[in-house]
Amino acid sequence: MVWRLLALVCALSAEAHFLQLDSISNVSTYYFNYIYCNIWEGECQPHQDDASQQVPTRDLWAGFSQDYISLLHQWYCSLGQCCESGDCRITNNITGLANDLQTKLHGQHLVQSVVLKAIQGFVNNPESNKPLTLSFHGWSGTGKNFVARLIADNLYRDGVKSECVRLFIAPFHFPHARLVDTYKNQLREAIRDMVLRCPQTLFIFDEAEKLHPGFIDAIKPYMDHYDNVDGVTYRRAIFLFLSNIGGAAINDVALDFWHSGQNREDIGMEDLEHRLRAETMDSQGGFAQSELMSGHLIDFYVPFLPLEYRHVKLCARDAYAARGIDADEATLDEVAKAMLYVPKEERLFSAQGCKSIPQRINFFLP
Repeated sequence: MVWRLLALVCALSAEAHFLQLDSISNVSTYYFNYIYCNIWEGECQPHQDDASQQVPTRDLWAGFSQDYISLLHQWYCSLGQCCESGDCRITNNITGLANDLQTKLHGQHLVQSVVLKAIQGFVNNPESNKPLTLSFHGWSGTGKNFVARLIADNLYRDGVKSECVRLFIAPFHFPHARLVDTYKNQLREAIRDMVLRCPQTLFIFDEAEKLHPGFIDAIKPYMDHYDNVDGVTYRRAIFLFLSNIGGAAINDVALDFWHSGQNREDIGMEDLEHRLRAETMDSQGGFAQSELMSGHLIDFYVPFLPLEYRHVKLCARDAYAARGIDADEATLDEVAKAMLYVPKEERLFSAQGCKSIPQRINFFLP
């Protein structure tokens, strides 16, 4: 171990003339700050915007193989506390995820089952032959972003703020069609750099239906069945795509079950998966028409059912509880009744889901 580490240090010195000196300085400053803050427990607060507090990225590591990077990473982590995952940033709390899905997510029995199965299977199989790719589908407010946060919170110590997690919002991060080629290069570099820094990464693409045509195909090789791409392996990455695509098909199935007098809890993946895949493939846009779909690289299509009145009440209860308030049934009914429901005749499904509940309860506070 020691001689291999010394060899790496020598390699760093030998290739120093290829690197900018300020990058090397930032490396030294970063590791000093890490040791001071975490090993010696100095009184300091790391700042994400301070370059000296960030793990240096592509400028430094591009010239080294992943074996060397893994070796340095193991040594670096060994300086801190010992973690079961081998990296203190990664917690992989499957028990916590199962509990959160069961107690905090309402009206989504399929999501609870499929997501837990997918994440648990991936975490427990370090030799997976491809990254895990999940596609979340359903109306706005049904819990897609909420579940993505639950996954981040239970797999990573710092949740969505972890340096192993990256959130992309399509219209925010990639707004201009004329800059698609630039966005492609930026996305490839961002994903590559994070995979080099973290042994298990999570990438979340929100509003995926708004991605520009051809854009997401730039990272298709990263989600395919390859040992590595240009010397980097992406098999320990998780990709989440969140979209409204397929929402109509999901709602139609839920409405059919209600009209036939069946419980929504009896809806199975066999009732939805084929229709969801078909509607997704027929949709327009950069995500639906991407090679991820045609290449069958999506491992699980996850349908989020429309929420009913009773689920809205549970969301309101949770929102009040988060503020330390034990709301009574009458108050919860007031909040739920103030929501818009469809179809108008039956007032069955909440058109907004639970998304606006935290803000809406402000109107009912004493």
